[in-house]
Amino acid sequence: MNGVANLSRKEQVIRSAAELFKEKGYAASSMRDLAQKLGIEAASLYSHIKSKEEILQTLCFDMAAEFRESLDKVEKQGVSASEKLSMGIIGHVNVMARDLTASAVFMNEHRHLSNPHLRDFLLLRINYINRFKAIIEQGVASGEFKKNIDTKLAVMTLFSSLNWMPMWYSPEGSIEPKELGQQLANMLVNGLKQN
Repeated sequence: MNGVANLSRKEQVIRSAAELFKEKGYAASSMRDLAQKLGIEAASLYSHIKSKEEILQTLCFDMAAEFRESLDKVEKQGVSASEKLSMGIIGHVNVMARDLTASAVFMNEHRHLSNPHLRDFLLLRINYINRFKAIIEQGVASGEFKKNIDTKLAVMTLFSSLNWMPMWYSPEGSIEPKELGQQLANMLVNGLKQN
């Protein structure tokens, strides 16, 4: 979502809100804060967006769709479980790296969604995690991965490693997202493989 000038006004509002939510947290951010950040009257915001929560919903569900699409492509590949898992990790990192601000909001602020949106979001997240777990289970069943692996522990370790990325990764650093994804995939997948 770079190039703010090329975004529609609604997209600019959402982008600025993501920055505000990342800086102050969703609960501490007000529509007045957002209007001030955009340099407009608070009342003008409502011609672009219905509420603060609509912005959070848009950020969370759009990002969830990107993660799902990335994994859809991986699951269609006729490759080994370790290759699928590596590709899934690289895809996850690439989605996060495309917009680190929205990624941070997605990871940390989703809990402020109200129901039924929170429930729907959590179901999407559980489904996504379970799809990675299924890849690990395929690797165990095929003998690629160690037989004594606790697949739930493995998938939770994987996501614990990946989901901190918005807090420490800088695109100005020396490593590109694809290379970062490959290094993380190597570390995480190799720990599962048979010796």
